[in-house]
Amino acid sequence: MNVGKTLFAQIMEFVPWTSFGRIVDRYGGNAGVRRMTCAEQFRVMAFAQLTWRESLRDIEVTLGANANKLYAMGLRHSIHRSTLADANEARDWRIWADIAALLIRRARKLYSDTDLVGLDLKNTVYALDATTIDLCLSLFDWAPFRHAKGAVKLHTLLDLRGAIPAFIHISDGKMHEVNVLDFMPIEAGAFYVMDRGYLDFTRLYALHQAGGFFVTRAKANMNARRIYSAQVERASGIICDQTILLNGFYATQHYP
Repeated sequence: MNVGKTLFAQIMEFVPWTSFGRIVDRYGGNAGVRRMTCAEQFRVMAFAQLTWRESLRDIEVTLGANANKLYAMGLRHSIHRSTLADANEARDWRIWADIAALLIRRARKLYSDTDLVGLDLKNTVYALDATTIDLCLSLFDWAPFRHAKGAVKLHTLLDLRGAIPAFIHISDGKMHEVNVLDFMPIEAGAFYVMDRGYLDFTRLYALHQAGGFFVTRAKANMNARRIYSAQVERASGIICDQTILLNGFYATQHYP
């Protein structure tokens, strides 16, 4: 008979439970709870994520089929979908946001000395993008997107060392991606790689003033002139290295 810890229990040991408890107490997550604590809810949802469960019923059936292993997983009671649904709906979302931020900070430290393959850079390199997640409008009436369709937009800043999200913002589906630059934290000396959907001279100049660098593609109608051309090695794949100046009246005002 195997008397060791289950694989799931070993994974859960990486969670800083002392800090977890402080976060739960900060928002009163366990106030008035009789059956499913925040820690148990976290374990159940982590199990569902790791094992690709597709619904609350799927979670209930799978855990119910392994009832003799629940205690080893850190669960004191059998899991019912109604209890889990109530916990998911009633708990303060800031509990999970703070825990996610804590885990992200710890994970990024593990990759802080990792070099990006093919790039001799000590700077942090981020990739910024957004994706639209479709929702059923009849169930999520708070997320209107089109006439008969709901959606939210997930804006993610990815640290390319370890592919760890450093910043996440969820907005309604109608918010344009470029607006996230208004409140996204900028790290001085870091590189931000983004597509041309983020090409807004006012916001990019604010990023520049904060000490960051950006890499993006120019739009076909960008009006600019060359000021200086530096020497490049064509064999390295670089076509040209030019200093440019914008020609448009408003463009020069927004990015002088």
